[in-house]
Amino acid sequence: MRVLGPGLTVRRLLRVRLPPRPPRPPGPRLSSGRPAAAGALERAMDELLHRAVPAMPAYELREKTPAPAENQCADFVSFYCSLGETAERAELLGRLARGFGVDHGQVAEQSAGVLQLRQQPREAAVLLQAEDRLRYALVPRYRSLFHHISKLDGGVRFLVQLRADLLEAQALKLVEGPHVRVRPRPGRPRTPGCGDSNGPHPPPCAQEMNGVLKNMLSEWFSSGFLKLERVTWHSPCEVLQKISESEAVHPVKTWMDMKRRVGPYRRCYFFSHCSTPGEPLIVLHVALTSEISNSIQAIIVKECPPSETEEQNRITTAIFYSISLTQQGLQGVELGTFLIKRVVKELQKEFPHLGTFSSLSPIPGFTKWLLGLLKSKAKEHGRSELFTDSECKEISEITGGPVHETLKAFLSSSEWVKSERLVRALQAPLMRLCAWYLYGEKHRGYALNPVANFHLQNGAVMWRINWMADVSLRGITGSCSLMVNYRYFLDQTAANSTAYLGSKNIKASEQVLSLVAQFQKNSKL
Repeated sequence: MRVLGPGLTVRRLLRVRLPPRPPRPPGPRLSSGRPAAAGALERAMDELLHRAVPAMPAYELREKTPAPAENQCADFVSFYCSLGETAERAELLGRLARGFGVDHGQVAEQSAGVLQLRQQPREAAVLLQAEDRLRYALVPRYRSLFHHISKLDGGVRFLVQLRADLLEAQALKLVEGPHVRVRPRPGRPRTPGCGDSNGPHPPPCAQEMNGVLKNMLSEWFSSGFLKLERVTWHSPCEVLQKISESEAVHPVKTWMDMKRRVGPYRRCYFFSHCSTPGEPLIVLHVALTSEISNSIQAIIVKECPPSETEEQNRITTAIFYSISLTQQGLQGVELGTFLIKRVVKELQKEFPHLGTFSSLSPIPGFTKWLLGLLKSKAKEHGRSELFTDSECKEISEITGGPVHETLKAFLSSSEWVKSERLVRALQAPLMRLCAWYLYGEKHRGYALNPVANFHLQNGAVMWRINWMADVSLRGITGSCSLMVNYRYFLDQTAANSTAYLGSKNIKASEQVLSLVAQFQKNSKL
């Protein structure tokens, strides 16, 4: 019997081993009131940045200027790690972004030069060099600091943590403004967990710190540098512990639970990187079944067959039922897409007859969206556009009050699933509403739900919505027990992805489209 370690807990753990923090020097800290004494720390920050951030060499000397001394970058890392509070780190990053970004005077000068050359007949080489000068001027000065930090031992790991801190500071509104904020590029929908904000006028990401870091990490963590590793019960205890702790979709409860998830008829894979060998960056759990699963309980609760030997003729379908990013600093880097593609190839090697690939996915945000809809309809006091007359009558008889008000109260807790009558009465209307939420609710033309958006941009088909598919507390409170299958037809994924990303067309099955049509018939939304 393998023990995963004392006090196995279920939490998301960001395991980035930063350099050890030196003892904090005596001195003031930043506080909400920003007393005068805090100026000492701010001055220390400014002195550090002027010392650590290399100056941008002239364009002609860009390839001849020696790299800054290694200890300059190490000083920045050490100082940053000594800051124990999120607000202090946010202050340092804000000062770095504002004071050491793009030289806008140089950008204006080089832009004018390019425009002037375009208006005059010149050799192509002259224009190309002017454009290269402009590109050089558009690079923020702090990018060079990040580049040189990446060469330090543990430097890439540090930058992943730094971006995680930046995303946290943005979420807490400790840093704001165009110098640090990144917005999605036009025509590219957000992916799950992406920390991008959504301003109405997206500036070039390369000029914003979050975008600069994201682009650098996307290069360093591209598929060619990632190693696919499979987890089994015989994997090192440390790896099993990390996998259990990083599970973000269906939390691991016990060591026996973990054993089932890496046992017969199950597969677990993760990507690691040469900078973090053996460290899971993103984890994918797969169930090997004979059909497309419609309930998560059958996958993570049901006991595995007693035989340790899998019967290959029973395996025709692969179900992707959980994908978890373990490093928050890698949000928006397309690891999930790469991982699914690599796992499909791996499974096809092991099971050449395997022909069906599908997810069994949660629907985060559905309950919140539905409660907001019920609240707005309750204020109208008119005819319900969410339920038919017969549904309103039946639900009101069960709940003992007006359908919108009472349902809002019932669905705010998990108690409603204990009433078989209410569960039966809600199945048809909630299936319709969920179909519309997934298919019809949009953000800039793309699916509002982040999980739907992720699978659709990968080229999957919105295949089937499942009732009572997750009766855990998280499933009931987050999505009213509903889950959805996104099916991957391997010969169609490229075309589907192109249609979704380019024309914002969602490929869906007859079941989903029928539910959407039923919703539209009743509703004026």
